[in-house]
Amino acid sequence: MTISDLKAGDVVKVIDSGVEREGVVTDVDKEENQAQVDNGIQEFWYNPDQIIPLPMTEDRLINILGFEKEETPEGVKFKKGPFRLVVHDPGNYTNLDVWYREDHRHFNHALYLHELQNHHLDMTKVQLERVPTHR
Repeated sequence: MTISDLKAGDVVKVIDSGVEREGVVTDVDKEENQAQVDNGIQEFWYNPDQIIPLPMTEDRLINILGFEKEETPEGVKFKKGPFRLVVHDPGNYTNLDVWYREDHRHFNHALYLHELQNHHLDMTKVQLERVPTHR
């Protein structure tokens, strides 16, 4: 993972004193090559080798990012407002369609949660944040 891939609000996992914790990026310092992450206990600066991207899963889409799930003939659709994500082979996140209004994107590879958040920001101009009830 590179620091330049991260933006404030991105959900990642960090290694903090040997313990893995889920957290939210609060700041990025490209010159120092570090990201500040709120790991649920404190905000701390982490190096790239201490930050682990979270693979996209149904549980994370629903419980971390607040998507609603809908079964369709094309696959499983996840909805949040007018933003849509279709997983064509349920459980296999390597064939995805993502769209918002006229902006439609197809991916032949898995996206990490922070990458989906960054596509959402690019497409909607609104940060896709972790739902408040999740910790």
